[in-house]
Amino acid sequence: MQESRQAARQRRRRRRLMVGSTAGLVVTGLLVCLAIAMQPDRKDDAARAAATAVADSQEAGPSSSPTGSKSPTPSPSAVSASPKAKAKARAKKPKAAASPSARKPSSVSPGKASSTSSLAGRIRGKVTYPGVATVYEAGVGDGACSYGPSSDMMIAAMNTTDYETSKACGAYVFVRAANGNSVTVRITNECPLPCAPGQLDLSEQAFAKLAPVSTGRLAVTWSLVSPSSVGTISIRYKIGSSPYWCGIQAIGHRNPLARLEVRTGGGWRQLARTDYNYFLSPDGTGCGKAIRLTDIYGEQLTVNGIAVRPDVVQSTGLQFARH
Repeated sequence: MQESRQAARQRRRRRRLMVGSTAGLVVTGLLVCLAIAMQPDRKDDAARAAATAVADSQEAGPSSSPTGSKSPTPSPSAVSASPKAKAKARAKKPKAAASPSARKPSSVSPGKASSTSSLAGRIRGKVTYPGVATVYEAGVGDGACSYGPSSDMMIAAMNTTDYETSKACGAYVFVRAANGNSVTVRITNECPLPCAPGQLDLSEQAFAKLAPVSTGRLAVTWSLVSPSSVGTISIRYKIGSSPYWCGIQAIGHRNPLARLEVRTGGGWRQLARTDYNYFLSPDGTGCGKAIRLTDIYGEQLTVNGIAVRPDVVQSTGLQFARH
């Protein structure tokens, strides 16, 4: 009897264990199913999170990358310029030239004004220049312009700046002092530094017309003039000139000389001017041919029949108009 009871208890324990095990298996199975069901959502979330991280790193630029590696550089068309870059681009853009209607009208036609300005250089007609007159011993009147002795000692040396590689040679200048005295001189020489722009170094004879030579230095004003009695222009070929090389000089021109050209087979050739006031043809082109002279006002004179005769002054019978 007692044994049958113990057997019954054991059977009941086994049943409980089996039920518990079965229930545990069922619960475990349900958890596994739930885990499988939820796995795709986690993958989607992870993918979205990864995409968001990549997008954020591209917007933030290379410096925001946790690893320090640079993100791909966007193409220029995909990135708009920053305000500073746009400002720099505007600053570098050249300004458009003003339309003709926006410019102020001029009393002289643009073509004529440009031509005259380029021919005249620093010293121009109808302009009064402030300056200083000093004095020097001019000897016989010869100087850097290579004219030789002067028959009239009313001469002066032009400062280097306004001398402009002998462009001032032969110019007639009217000089006036504050005391009212005045004199007209011809430029035959160059006054080197420290002669300042505007300064004229006058011969003693010319300076004496303004003030005592002992004064030494005098504030003046001066301007170009076209004297009435100056004779005619002459031409001189430099010593050593030939049909194969020549230097040509114009003497006695009323107005400053801007250009000297020689006739060639194809037209006219402009010769370069030296600081000693000769125009050179290093290959002999035009030597002994027709010569064309142009003054700073644009007037042109054509000289024919001048032979290559070195160091001989040959008259042309021509002269520029007064201004």
